[in-house]
Amino acid sequence: MAKIEIYDTTLRDGSQSEDVSFSVEDKLRILSKLDEFGIHYIEGGWPGANPRDVEFFEKARKLKLRNSSLAAFGSTHRASLKVDKDPGIEALLKAHASVVTIFGKTWDFHVREALRVSLQANLDLIFNTVSHLKKRVPNVFYDAEHFFDGYKANPDYAIQTLEAAISAGADRIILCDTNGGSLPGEVESQVRTVTAAFKTPVGIHAHNDSECAVANSLVAVHAGASQVQGTINGLGERCGNANLISLIPNLKLKMNKGCLTISKLKKLKDVSRFVTEIANLRHFKNQPFVGDSAFAHKGGIHVSAIQRHPETYEHIRPESVGNYQRVLVSDLAGKSNIIRKIDDFKLRVDPKSPKVAEVVKELKILENQGMQFEGAEASFELLLKKAFGLHRKFFDLIGFRVIVSKRKEGEDPICEATIMVKTPRGVEHTASVGNGPVNALDNALRKALEEYYPQLKDVKLIDYKVRVLTAGKGTATNVRVLIESGDSKHKWGTVGVSENIIEASWQALVDSIEYKLLRG
Repeated sequence: MAKIEIYDTTLRDGSQSEDVSFSVEDKLRILSKLDEFGIHYIEGGWPGANPRDVEFFEKARKLKLRNSSLAAFGSTHRASLKVDKDPGIEALLKAHASVVTIFGKTWDFHVREALRVSLQANLDLIFNTVSHLKKRVPNVFYDAEHFFDGYKANPDYAIQTLEAAISAGADRIILCDTNGGSLPGEVESQVRTVTAAFKTPVGIHAHNDSECAVANSLVAVHAGASQVQGTINGLGERCGNANLISLIPNLKLKMNKGCLTISKLKKLKDVSRFVTEIANLRHFKNQPFVGDSAFAHKGGIHVSAIQRHPETYEHIRPESVGNYQRVLVSDLAGKSNIIRKIDDFKLRVDPKSPKVAEVVKELKILENQGMQFEGAEASFELLLKKAFGLHRKFFDLIGFRVIVSKRKEGEDPICEATIMVKTPRGVEHTASVGNGPVNALDNALRKALEEYYPQLKDVKLIDYKVRVLTAGKGTATNVRVLIESGDSKHKWGTVGVSENIIEASWQALVDSIEYKLLRG
């Protein structure tokens, strides 16, 4: 089975999506998730472009990746500077990534109009940059920007740019459809030409401006490409990048290419929804393979057929990508997902217990109310423990009050929270201020509990997100609050849903604290 390398650029290309802005902590969480998933290469960002990516690489170095290699991204050195004097190249080296991916100009039009240098000077930029980095970094990948447009305009020069990178020691050459306007037939032809001309492994980096990014990537593999670049859920600038969530199962299940293991593939839906939650976007119900509607059946003839043989209206088994079959009107599936989570959480319960069906029923009700657990597995683990009698209460809320006051124009509001809780040693009544009402409430709750549960002193609220769930109701709509918390060893996500943002936040805060206390 031929192996295809999966190169993820969600943290760089994906972050350029409209309405997406990853914090450093967001990027670290996604990095860990993709490593767990088994992605071969994860592009973390452009360390010379902004302080956020510099900080990310500093923190990412402390993570022990088990399956993935971290890549830093940058451009060929400036024409006005020598390669060893370019601060952008120096920033790439300071990132200490095991892979550096460099993009350079392939299209002669770009060389003349964007770089404004001679064609030979551009070849020198490519050679000098790759050569300089290859002496200092284990792996250097070369992204041939606008390759397909460049090849159509001037095929001889486009090939010369690849030769410059290969002669300088590039470990991979990646053919980029940067404008996303190429069609599968021409992509396949040009990739076949390149793979026949060079021994260096070839990759494909496709954008989706013509809705062909996945198709172009698949035909590139058919033509000999051995690396596929893309993003989770097709995030990316303009219309996005090739969607790895569609590419990976097509490569594995349809083309019989070695990329991820079958066991890893079963986490596909989980990874897709995790990134969607962290990006604070809505899940796409009709997304192939992982969408809620991907294996949903409503028509009577369809339902009758799939109850006998699922293959009649399903191109793959949904369980192979972590999804499940749904029959609309009466939902018949879901137990397998719960049983899998019971195993993931190492809960000592009988997976054949009728309580599993009760959890499925409760889960459907909660999801209908707007609850989502993909980015909040701590809340879901608590739900399971409550259902199976493995949960215990550490405190009871008697009441709380949150006051936000603004005394005059130009000053920040003052936020104060007062809380009364019952603990094993009696009633605690505390008050605290904070940077916003949720932070004030969090501070007051900790103040009330830390004397009895000192382990909470180690817990930090890392991130906080709010999503409006129902359009058209204005400020009276339901909201979902997703909170990320962590201590010195772990990070976990919790969730709450309510029409009242403070109540939703309270639900997520309580889950976060109870999860910590149950873990010890």
